[in-house]
Amino acid sequence: MPTPLSIRRVVLYKHGVGYFERKGSVTGSDTLHLDFKARDMNDVLKSLTVLDLSGGSVSAVSYDSTKPLEQLLAEATIRIPEDGSLTALLGQIKGARVRARVGGGQVEGAIIGLESLAVAAGETSVVRPFLSLLVGASLRTFDVLDITELEFLDEAVRKDLEFYLSTVLSSYKKDSKRMSILTSGEGEREVFVSYVVEAPVWKTSYRILLDEGESPLLQGWALVDNTGDEDWVDVELALVAGLPVSFVHDLYNPRYMKRPVVEVRTEAAAAPVIPEESYASAPDIMMDKESEAMPMMAEMAPAPAMAPGRSRSLMRSKGGPSSGGPGGPRLRDVLEQQGAKVTTLTKDVGDLFEYGVDRPVTVHRNQSALVPILHKPFEGRRVLLYNRATREKNPMACIELKNTTGLTLEGGPVTVTEDERYVGEAMLDTMKPQDTRFVPYAVELGCVVTVEEGAEDGPVYRVVVNHGSLMAEYHNVRRTTYVVRNKAPRPQVLFIEHPRIGWELAKDVPAPEETTDGFWRFKRTLAAGAQETFVVSERTTGHRHYALSSVGPDDVAFFLSQRYVDKAMSDALREVIAIRERVATLTRDEQQLTQERAQLFKDQERIRSNIESLKSGVSQRELAERFVAKLNEQEDRLEAIARELERLAKERQAAQEELHRRVQSLSLVSNL
Repeated sequence: MPTPLSIRRVVLYKHGVGYFERKGSVTGSDTLHLDFKARDMNDVLKSLTVLDLSGGSVSAVSYDSTKPLEQLLAEATIRIPEDGSLTALLGQIKGARVRARVGGGQVEGAIIGLESLAVAAGETSVVRPFLSLLVGASLRTFDVLDITELEFLDEAVRKDLEFYLSTVLSSYKKDSKRMSILTSGEGEREVFVSYVVEAPVWKTSYRILLDEGESPLLQGWALVDNTGDEDWVDVELALVAGLPVSFVHDLYNPRYMKRPVVEVRTEAAAAPVIPEESYASAPDIMMDKESEAMPMMAEMAPAPAMAPGRSRSLMRSKGGPSSGGPGGPRLRDVLEQQGAKVTTLTKDVGDLFEYGVDRPVTVHRNQSALVPILHKPFEGRRVLLYNRATREKNPMACIELKNTTGLTLEGGPVTVTEDERYVGEAMLDTMKPQDTRFVPYAVELGCVVTVEEGAEDGPVYRVVVNHGSLMAEYHNVRRTTYVVRNKAPRPQVLFIEHPRIGWELAKDVPAPEETTDGFWRFKRTLAAGAQETFVVSERTTGHRHYALSSVGPDDVAFFLSQRYVDKAMSDALREVIAIRERVATLTRDEQQLTQERAQLFKDQERIRSNIESLKSGVSQRELAERFVAKLNEQEDRLEAIARELERLAKERQAAQEELHRRVQSLSLVSNL
């Protein structure tokens, strides 16, 4: 009989899977059984590894089908109802050979059937079942209640019965699927099995102890959950941090491919042909073929504020009270004694980090456990961290934690105690060795911060004249004033987080102590009971644009007074203004002549209409001659206007080209 494949090693990962190792022994060609939840079968089939460590081999691994119980039982040739199971079974296997033990002897024969007969029992009769067997050439009947043993001699019947019973047994755990490992070999051998299945994410929780004159102490716990159906007894436990690639792929459900259906081409029997009577030529008939379109498959939790007046010093005063009481042990001393026993076997596994517990761990099914993984001092100090977006009036009390433990610290909640009293909580991000983080755990009410903001435009520091425009560059300046009041009776170290919005720091601002993706972090040392003002000036570049073809004399005078341009450039700009005014004068002259010509056209139309209305007569002829003379005079003027407009157009075009050439040729770079 093979020994169970008990769990020997468990490795839990941060991305929701667990690696399990089992070991057991087999003899000869024994079969080992493992039960898994149906939802884990895909992961098991994807990752299962089976090894015979003693020279044998694994011939196959079989597992339960995905068919429902009703469908599986329907495929069995035997049915056993809830009531009358024995008589119902014997009634279904007529002809099966059996060996029956009746009394002190044995009888072999074939089952003929089962019948109920009345048997006298005192003054009454009782109906009892009797089994009829064909023994040799004789037909014999036996009381079923007298049969003490019944052995099935037909292999097929026995296998059907075993299949039926194992199928019914597996149905009692509806979410359970059995996997059978078929082995082959000689003698007793050791078998190794490993696989990966879904498992709860292991979690971390930390404690930080702050005491006088000593390095801060960091204690870490791992929280593991056994949600399986089997106890973890004295298993080797390892916890891995990182993000390896993992996914679910359906290997458990049968996969079928659709195949084309090909039919044998047949021809119908020929029917008698009866030609129709012809009486006229029939029209051609065209048949349209239809095509079928196929669719295309296509989180810092707000730290509790300390009570007013509570000391927040990292170091308690010497000789201060201890929760251990007079003569009693300090909490830190007890923890250090226990911590000396916490040994975590750690190692880097590629991009992952593994915590290995150095002693066997027991976690019963459907239970969880806290496992110690860290107990070491670290470099750290108490500081204040101000971020206006976090809290406008007060900074946060923090521990500036440098990871000198030599371990990768997984992210998790932190509980902070100072002078053996609870002072707050925080969240710790994942930290590699030598990383430094601020761990805010409480609001520092003994320090008040006021913020004032202002903005202005600085003087122009650079002028560029090019491509017909003048661009003046200047600085937009923003000043943020932090007024800090330290009301505590002790000096404190404050870090101010100032947002980075793409502006650069002014030259008069001291360099920040640290720079993050979103903030500059400035360090300030606050004296006891003192007030300090700290100004952060930032600047960015602004631009003003002037089109040189549109500037006027006043603009040129302004440019010269502000030293945007020199004397030569101002003279060139005045020449541009003169050419532009000449273009404007020529344009006005053209407009006036065009208006005069339009008025002459109107007068000529009036005169011509008057001439046509005149009758014969001396006086009318004189008036008509007068109108004709007027028309001749206007025609002469129109010809002169046409010549003048042509000249003005040429002069205006030449002046316009000269203006454009002059404007485009101007170039200057002036640093003020």
